[in-house]
Amino acid sequence: MKIALKLILLVIIVGLAYMVVESIMEPVRFNKEKDKREQIVIRKLEDIRAGEMAFKRLKGRYTASWDTLISFIKTNEFFVVKEVADPHDTTFTKTIRDTLGTISILDSLFGDRTNFNIDRLKFVPIPTEFFANETFELRAGVIERGGLPVQVFESQVGYDVMLKGLDKQAIINLNKSVKEMNKYPGLKVGSLTEASTEGNWK
Repeated sequence: MKIALKLILLVIIVGLAYMVVESIMEPVRFNKEKDKREQIVIRKLEDIRAGEMAFKRLKGRYTASWDTLISFIKTNEFFVVKEVADPHDTTFTKTIRDTLGTISILDSLFGDRTNFNIDRLKFVPIPTEFFANETFELRAGVIERGGLPVQVFESQVGYDVMLKGLDKQAIINLNKSVKEMNKYPGLKVGSLTEASTEGNWK
């Protein structure tokens, strides 16, 4: 009888110890995976920003269309321009611009990236087992600043999508805490209300 009681108590102690350890490790694992995914998403948002800024450089505006942006990056080119000081200018303020050629926008922006696939630009990078063709939101518009029109864009993804497959209650708690600080519950770059191309992770 005493042995049976001791075994029962041992099982209870082990079970309680496991629950205590899990209660500590579960948020640790969640935050570790959250940080890992955030870094990957940030890289993708920086790529989106680079594409939008290239689009604006040549078109004078941003675009809210993934098809338009991706096609633009794949098919357009930048002029490669060299600037040198005018040898006849004694004030050293004038320059001579010489067009050396062109380079594809795709190579200019992402040429140093091994296996970079521009067709995947719009998709949120989450683990394959949870992926269901989720895409980043992409918007563009015009706001007024100082009496002048300013082109703006915004691309974002919420934690509900970015953290798919992780503990649902932890995601709910994260969203709630971020919203209480009047912040967007996820990651985004650009703004439709401010003349900014910064990311909200800075």
